Amino acid sequence: MSSLSRLAKIYYVVGKYRLDNLIDKSRLPLSIRIALAPTKLIRQSKLSRGERLRRALEELGPIFIKFGQLLSTRPDLVAPDICAEIKHLQDNVAPFSSEIFTASVETALEGKVEDIFAEFDKTPLATASIAQVHKASLKDGTEVVVKSIRPNIEKTISRDIALLFTIAKLIAKHSIDGPRLKPVEVVEDYEKVIFGELNLQSEGANASLLKHNFEHSPLLHVPQIHWPYSNQNVLVMERISAIPVTNIDDLKAAGVNFKNLAERGVEIFFTQVFEHNFFHADMHPGNIFVDVKNPENPRYIAIDCAIMGSLTREDQFYMARNLMAIFKRDYTQVAELHVRSGWVPKDTSIAEFTTAIRSVCEPIFERPLGEISLGHMLVSLFSTARQFNMEVQPSLVLLQKTLLNIEGLGRQLYPELDLWATAQPYLEKWLKDRYSPKAIIKQLKNDLPDLLEKLPQVPPMIFQALENLQVPASEQPDVKARAHSKPKLLASTGAVIAGLGLGLLATEWMPMAGSMLVIGSVITASGILLMLFR
Repeated sequence: MSSLSRLAKIYYVVGKYRLDNLIDKSRLPLSIRIALAPTKLIRQSKLSRGERLRRALEELGPIFIKFGQLLSTRPDLVAPDICAEIKHLQDNVAPFSSEIFTASVETALEGKVEDIFAEFDKTPLATASIAQVHKASLKDGTEVVVKSIRPNIEKTISRDIALLFTIAKLIAKHSIDGPRLKPVEVVEDYEKVIFGELNLQSEGANASLLKHNFEHSPLLHVPQIHWPYSNQNVLVMERISAIPVTNIDDLKAAGVNFKNLAERGVEIFFTQVFEHNFFHADMHPGNIFVDVKNPENPRYIAIDCAIMGSLTREDQFYMARNLMAIFKRDYTQVAELHVRSGWVPKDTSIAEFTTAIRSVCEPIFERPLGEISLGHMLVSLFSTARQFNMEVQPSLVLLQKTLLNIEGLGRQLYPELDLWATAQPYLEKWLKDRYSPKAIIKQLKNDLPDLLEKLPQVPPMIFQALENLQVPASEQPDVKARAHSKPKLLASTGAVIAGLGLGLLATEWMPMAGSMLVIGSVITASGILLMLFR
């Protein structure tokens, strides 16, 4: 299908579902208003605007369905009613022919499927927007699944992405909600996500690392990747036997302890985010299964690791501190942490920001603890912070989205789930362990090679800075005194830096305290040595 015919298809669907009513047409250029004029002849549907958008995306096909799924994870940008509706989008995409799938696998693996696999099922096991999965067995009898990308999908994606950018720019320029919705930014995020999903080798690498992180954990299992049979276009992985997490009746029949299952999901989330700093960022129910061999302590199984997230060390620290401060209802500290982290400008009024945060959080805390949504609280908090020019980093958006998924799933499994009761002890322990003397020493050991590499440069740099100090001749001491004063100043400066580092150990600036201690000690030692051997 050419770009022109594709654009005509989009125009038809826009008119059919009257999506033109989602924007203020009076702000559109005359040419576009004229082009949309015939849509007025179409009777306005009684469907809600969210349902009209969902049905339109479904009719436009896999790429737009995938885009709708991404939109459903951005409650910070998408109106709640629309977000709730497009969450219902499913990957019920028509499979492509088994002959094409087989040919793609044979091209990628450079051999016939009969020679590579002992068994190869020509009937698809699962079909998604980007890829398709079939069952197979290796020559040694190992049961696996084979995943391959849809043929010619890159060309289709590139064409549809270009059209999405055109639509997004129109919305950004002419819609009242354009500045708030940031449609171009959303399409840019989608472009990165969907092209990332085309590289199955990257997905396999993510799965391997996630599996390694939980290698000896009873909480989560990740299917093994069979690398001799995998590359950028084909992924062969362990076939799992488990119950989809959405099959509540089957889980009940297996005698699963739903309270433990829900709480383990929360523990997995916080372990990934704060211990491993590598979290599965596409944890919707379709990617989660439950191993019920031990129903009292069931284990999760996660698949589809195409989208993963991580935080900077600083964002990890500030996010943990923010969550703890929110739980304690210390809104001033929440405001201060936002400023210190650089999430909002340094000149932000702490008093005004604190008032805004309190107005968002206090009504939420009036509900029973079991009904409080930490994920939605973060959405509201970030939305409020945008009024103070906060620019949310993509990593924080992924974190927020994943928390919403985990929390929603946990409440579906066990409605009485108290996320706070599960999260608070974990965060308290993490903060204590992460910045204990033992952890700081470990961090110093990791940083030691870099410090030793730069150590020889420290004294010359400091002496150069001292030489640049212009002292009037009348105030200069004799040459000998000056020679002794510089090492003394060097040692004193180092002592001050080390002292500051020591003082910061008990504050929220602990991440930088260890480095200051080492640098200060090195400078002090350099000054003392110079005094001894000059």
